[in-house]
Amino acid sequence: MPKKLKIPQKVLSDLEKSATQAALAAGSVIQFYFGKRFKIGSKGALGLVTSADLEAEKVALKILKKNQKNFSILAEESGLTEGHKKEGRWIIDPLDGTTNFVHGFPMFCVSIAAEWQGELAVGVIYHPILQDLYVAVKDQGATVNGEPISVSKTKRLNDSLLTTGFTYQKETWLDKEMDAFERLSRTARAIRRPGSAAMDLAYTARGVFDGFWERRLAPWDTAAGALLVMEAGGRVTDFSGKPFLVESKEILASNKKLYPSLQDLVAPKFEQF
Repeated sequence: MPKKLKIPQKVLSDLEKSATQAALAAGSVIQFYFGKRFKIGSKGALGLVTSADLEAEKVALKILKKNQKNFSILAEESGLTEGHKKEGRWIIDPLDGTTNFVHGFPMFCVSIAAEWQGELAVGVIYHPILQDLYVAVKDQGATVNGEPISVSKTKRLNDSLLTTGFTYQKETWLDKEMDAFERLSRTARAIRRPGSAAMDLAYTARGVFDGFWERRLAPWDTAAGALLVMEAGGRVTDFSGKPFLVESKEILASNKKLYPSLQDLVAPKFEQF
């Protein structure tokens, strides 16, 4: 078994500080644009992009590049920026939930994660409307606005409030997604579909949602939120039960007691999509 990477405390502190600064700055941009007129573009099957997305990412990147000059960057709007990959990488979604933002539905956030030598080290999610700041630090737990959070204690699917999302690639994947949605709808107390994977994971880490699943996601959708759930005591995997990887195209997250029954209905016969 490979030796577990021990991330130096100073590295963790620096990454947490940088990610928090960048998330708050990007959140200020989003708050400024919310409810105002702005440019809206389409990325086809990848959804919408607005002036707020682009400007928020620009502000966040300026802070992160200044503080960690040797990091590579994977950002939703600007793509991959090469750096010294062996040291670290930033994974950034400046506005997760752009469609919600465009329509004035206040469920969206900034999501920033840091990898150190290939391992998730820090995850920060900021909900600018509620001004909720979620922070996870490897092996140090998860917080919202400085207060510790933990996943729910729900044991039975019948008592659960779940959350999920659907891909924009409807013609290819919607039937598969609706199969799982129907199975869970027949068993769970209720299912919500807010439209922001990062917020779904933050609320799962906080114990509001008991579980979350979705496929066809990108690293910037899940990296910070996955670390939040894990540091809040939850379990995060792909649909087959393998440990979550940043490059995974699907994610299943819940508390550990509920996980087995949730996985059974999300993917009773696992197929790689």
